[in-house]
Amino acid sequence: MSKQELKFEILNELGILSEGSKGWKKELTRISWNGEEPKYDIRTWDPEHKKMGKGITLTEEELRKLKDLIEKELEILENI
Repeated sequence: MSKQELKFEILNELGILSEGSKGWKKELTRISWNGEEPKYDIRTWDPEHKKMGKGITLTEEELRKLKDLIEKELEILENI
């Protein structure tokens, strides 16, 4: 059984969440995996965007839901 190559195209680099000591950055991107419909992605990348760490991929609907959840949590944190 052969391992299929994973193809990706980063369409938008939306922002850096953090950076590690070796230059790897945790980023929010809009990305197309294997030519499919673009999705939103949070994961670590090497400086050249050739190697990646584990991450999470979200549809637009999931991204909007995550935004709502984060806003609710921030509201709670502000009232502590």
